[in-house]
Amino acid sequence: MTRYALRVASVAAALGLWQLLTSRNIDIWLRFSQFPTVADVARAFAGRLSGEDYWTDLTDSLTRILTGFLLAAVLGVATGVLVARSRLAEDLLGPLLEVVRPIPAIALVPVAILLFPSNEQGIVFITFTAAFFPVLVSTRHTVRALNPVWEEAVSTLGGGRWRILGSVVLPGALPGIFGGLSVGIGVSWICVISAEMISGQYGVGYRTWQDYTVVDYPGVFVGMVTIGVLGWATSTAVELLGRRLTHWLPRTSYVPGPRAARTARGTATPVPAGPGPEKGVPHDQLV
Repeated sequence: MTRYALRVASVAAALGLWQLLTSRNIDIWLRFSQFPTVADVARAFAGRLSGEDYWTDLTDSLTRILTGFLLAAVLGVATGVLVARSRLAEDLLGPLLEVVRPIPAIALVPVAILLFPSNEQGIVFITFTAAFFPVLVSTRHTVRALNPVWEEAVSTLGGGRWRILGSVVLPGALPGIFGGLSVGIGVSWICVISAEMISGQYGVGYRTWQDYTVVDYPGVFVGMVTIGVLGWATSTAVELLGRRLTHWLPRTSYVPGPRAARTARGTATPVPAGPGPEKGVPHDQLV
């Protein structure tokens, strides 16, 4: 409860500081007098929630992000595993992927406009490209880092290639895969909003840009808050799914307990010494 209270307090403090600086028109170096107040944004938000356009934009953006992200998750994992485990695939696909990977997904908007017959398909393509490469790279590195002893054990017990893939490679790579998915969903939101601003007709990004063109700054902040909440919700969903599927992993808390704190200060509790090895018995024969 204390941790949740601290989180709520941090958000409340940030909103209070925002309201204070904007309501008093503070201009030191940053021009807070140009910003809408928290009250202005809240009134604009309430007005948008009662309208139909807001929910249409929300549905369109979510449809685009989920479609592109799911495609990227499936193809990114499959391509990452293939490149990591096949020298032929690495030779054929590796150079092409490494050339395309540094290109920002938003820079592919002209390509999407020329390539696809509709803006909707082009935006999904941008979203897919943004998430594909983080998933691909994370999967590739994780699969290559797997302990070969696990694969040899399954082979010794008679398991074939597909058995190794299903019982060793994919389960062992799940932590890294979900790390790539967490990064990919965040990058996807950045790119889908940018694509909607450039070539969209509906969506949160399109509406935010329209508000900016008509100098409706409270509406712009409504779009920014909506994007932030949606990004947080989808990232949290990916993280929770990853925890559920990797429940077998040991979980450690980043909050040190009393023993960890004493260890960090160099005053760890000494471990009682057990009985030493018997005379005349080698160490490798001791149980």
